Amino acid sequence: MKEFKDKVSVITGAASGIGFGIAEKCAREGMKVVLADIEVSALENAESMLKAIGAETLAVPTDVSNGKEVEALADTTYDTFGEVNLLFNNAGVGVVGSLWECSEADWKWVLGVNLWGVIHGIRVFVPRMLEQQVDGYIVNTASGAGLLSSPYFGIYQVTKHGVVTLSETLYHELNLIESKLKVSVLCPGYVKSRIRDAERNRPSRLSNVGEVVIRKEVQEFNEELDSGVEAGMSPSTLADIVFDAIRKEKFYILPGTLPEYETEIRTRMEEILQERNPSLSS
Repeated sequence: MKEFKDKVSVITGAASGIGFGIAEKCAREGMKVVLADIEVSALENAESMLKAIGAETLAVPTDVSNGKEVEALADTTYDTFGEVNLLFNNAGVGVVGSLWECSEADWKWVLGVNLWGVIHGIRVFVPRMLEQQVDGYIVNTASGAGLLSSPYFGIYQVTKHGVVTLSETLYHELNLIESKLKVSVLCPGYVKSRIRDAERNRPSRLSNVGEVVIRKEVQEFNEELDSGVEAGMSPSTLADIVFDAIRKEKFYILPGTLPEYETEIRTRMEEILQERNPSLSS
């Protein structure tokens, strides 16, 4: 996809962070922008900011972990604009902790948003986008964490590894039918966002019951993540990189991941191919 003016974009997790950076980029490219997010007040604020720069927008409160709500998002978008040209399956949350210490609620929440959100986006939007028989593009947000396996970040990594292989599979399947619809997977390093405050949007039904004890090692990892996000790439810079990749039909988009984690990624791949046990850096 080379031209964006007057095309229709849909972004989940659009009220803040990466999602808003992409939404703002869509607006500045002259696109009609559909904003989806579970945080209603932030969603309304995001819509107001885009309207202030002249964008035609539609804000749809959406819990991407709920398939019916994603279907409603698609219905509302098509009823309003008649088509979707650019879809960003971007919404994401995260928790930190050892795999055996994370609760069932932790698993359900993160898997629901990060993985099922992308699954629903593909399941609901792809058939309609294929029917349009025009150039279209999907960007699924994974993470550099979808290429590595680090302690204390297990649930998040499970979801992001899932998004990577889901995207790769979709890429092959679209190519096999010679579709005009293309796909990329976004695997950024640290990005300045509110993901470390994702608990604000955690549904009460998936809240942890009782006191959550955080061990020293886990707390230190939390602090490392906080520092990384605070010093991370700006969402607007990331959005520019993403749009450049779309224009070039570049499948793997790894801003801030390479070259910082290239050694770790390469080591992990070599360990798999050589059947070596994983090293901690991988």
